[in-house]
Amino acid sequence: MASRRDNPIARWRLDAHLPHHVALWWGNYHSGDHAYDVRGRGEVLISALAYDPASRSYPASVEWDQYLVFCFATREAACRFRDRWRGQFIDTDEVDRKGAWTPREGNVCNLYRMLSNQDAIRSITRAMIDSTGNMEPITEFWPDYRAPIVRNTPAGRELAYVRWGLPSSSQAIYQAATKRADGLRKKGKEVDFQQLLKMEPDGGTTNVRNVESKHWKRWQGVEFRCVVPFTSFAEPDPANKPEGGRTPNAWFAADPSHPLMFFAGIWVPQWESVRKVKEGLTVNDLFGFLTTEPNGVVEPIHQKAMPAILTNSDEIEAWLTAPWEQARKLQRPLRDDQLILLAPEAVAA
Repeated sequence: MASRRDNPIARWRLDAHLPHHVALWWGNYHSGDHAYDVRGRGEVLISALAYDPASRSYPASVEWDQYLVFCFATREAACRFRDRWRGQFIDTDEVDRKGAWTPREGNVCNLYRMLSNQDAIRSITRAMIDSTGNMEPITEFWPDYRAPIVRNTPAGRELAYVRWGLPSSSQAIYQAATKRADGLRKKGKEVDFQQLLKMEPDGGTTNVRNVESKHWKRWQGVEFRCVVPFTSFAEPDPANKPEGGRTPNAWFAADPSHPLMFFAGIWVPQWESVRKVKEGLTVNDLFGFLTTEPNGVVEPIHQKAMPAILTNSDEIEAWLTAPWEQARKLQRPLRDDQLILLAPEAVAA
């Protein structure tokens, strides 16, 4: 009989004095790719012990991707290890008893505003093509809205409206379709699983943290990069929820004047899927943006993540043109002095 130590969560519970977990991509079962050679793996393991002699690790997986999760006693040790190896903090309840990791970011920035104008956007991004027409300031952008982005295209850099929400992973769609099929079979109905899979709704993934997973790697090239203009973004603020009322949003901007900034984004052309059941199968250009560790301004509100933000033309140019190994360095928290928490807004009860 297997012991409780044979699954990651049980192991963590027995090692509760190591509450800070950092995941590193370790390899891919399907392709046989590895993040490090034998020597490199040794360096990773040795460095974990150097930061915290009591540190331990356990395996986890997302689809075909394999991760090694390192556990530390202090946040400081975990941060130093994460920064050295470009790891990602995770919560223990994101890994199930079989070691499958389902990253959750708690609705990271699923609402933002863009109150600037297309001339300002074109100027800072050097967009040569504008297909937005007469673009009006929009008070709020929510998931699945069509929002302005500046993207690389074969014809040049273009300012265009694109639907917010990147394709979900094939595994997520498969699991949802399987659950739906099981429910239909229990009702005695015949199931054409391939048709069900094709028509399974996918509302999209609004933001991307693990850019090295197999699902996202295919869109790392410059032809799939974009920047998303905004003037402020929101994070849910449950700590300030009034009794019997709705959860308010905390809003963030560069300063009280709400100057133009940009999310580092990815876009996918002509993706066929069912976004909404009533729409059926449609073909759409889609976008989302990267997230990263929160800075000191965002962390008191949202401890897990914040958007990856670009603040000037040099950063925008690097994101849109640089090789991936250079561009990926822009997936980092904004400095604390580059962002403010805006005054609370009234929330209806």
